[in-house]
Amino acid sequence: MERYKIKIEYEGTPFVGWQFQKNGQSVQEVLQNAIFAFSQEKVIVTGAGRTDSGVHALTQVAHFDLKKKIKKKIFLRGVNQHIGNKPVTILKIKKVKNKFHARFDAKKRTYEYIIVNRLSPLALEKNKAWHIRKKLNIKAMKKGLKLLKGTHDFSTFRSSSCQAKSPIKTLKRATVKKNGDKIILQFTSKSFLQQQVRSMVGCVKYLGEDKWNLNDFQNSFKSKSRAKCAPPAPACGLYLKKISY
Repeated sequence: MERYKIKIEYEGTPFVGWQFQKNGQSVQEVLQNAIFAFSQEKVIVTGAGRTDSGVHALTQVAHFDLKKKIKKKIFLRGVNQHIGNKPVTILKIKKVKNKFHARFDAKKRTYEYIIVNRLSPLALEKNKAWHIRKKLNIKAMKKGLKLLKGTHDFSTFRSSSCQAKSPIKTLKRATVKKNGDKIILQFTSKSFLQQQVRSMVGCVKYLGEDKWNLNDFQNSFKSKSRAKCAPPAPACGLYLKKISY
């Protein structure tokens, strides 16, 4: 068997998420079906990150095994053709050692969250960003993000359905930048809890709107209680940006 590593981008809007589910089409299912149509081999495509429904990926990484050797250009053309008009594309393919694992070998994951902060509704970026009309206080948001960096118990930001063994995570990066009416937040960690990024963004947004002061934000974070979390940001603004190995 030959193991291959692929780099993928996709728009998450029409999918139930990365992982195969019975209640709708997943990105994993689209890829597995397209690879089977191309190679006539059934494969399991294992992703580095299990993005939720509506979450996008600028760079998702995955691996799968095939019995036969393939030519990269022919594979890319053929499989992408079988994907058809679904908003998924394989950008690169590389043969790797059989021990490589897209999920467990990842050293860092970076997520990006995009907010469009303006009065007018979205046209080009509909379903691709969170539209917030009230002007946000970037300085207040930066202060909140600074508190999140480092190793903490992130239980406040953990979905009730999260299956992670521990809520302790190390957040290596938590930044916010404003470019015109676009606000971009970035988070880097080895791994994240389910809905952690969207929950953090929801709380930071409360800071930016002056619904919370810094003490309110810190009390929510330190409470380790999901009930004290602000409503999570919608999935449409979240992007899996980079996987580092």
